[in-house]
Amino acid sequence: QVQLVESGGGLVQAGGSLRLSCAASGRTDSTYSTYTMGWFRQAPGKEREFVAGMRGIDGTTYYVDSVLGRFTIVRDNAKNTVYLQMNSLKDEDTAVYYCAADPARDLGAYYSQENRYDYWGQGTQVTVSS
Repeated sequence: QVQLVESGGGLVQAGGSLRLSCAASGRTDSTYSTYTMGWFRQAPGKEREFVAGMRGIDGTTYYVDSVLGRFTIVRDNAKNTVYLQMNSLKDEDTAVYYCAADPARDLGAYYSQENRYDYWGQGTQVTVSS
């Protein structure tokens, strides 16, 4: 089992930046560095949506169009931690952000589907004020 804990959320003004962290513990042997990672978010009254992902096999990254150019997913294997750097934040980025991990090195065309990920964190709230 892998446990994921997100941190770094908070209140920020529109145009500002935040960096979310997702620290893993438990079964984080050498294979964890090849897990596919994802960040999802859920805004009030909306379904959870994919935000960003990183393919385990080669580090290829994926982003939803609404955050492209503003958000960056980064991985530090030495710390078993994945980050989501969020810049130029907008009101519509307000949501609870979740980190997810899956042992698959490549989820193929399904990297954005939450039911493909085995492990989830508890979420961290991001609130953007205008």
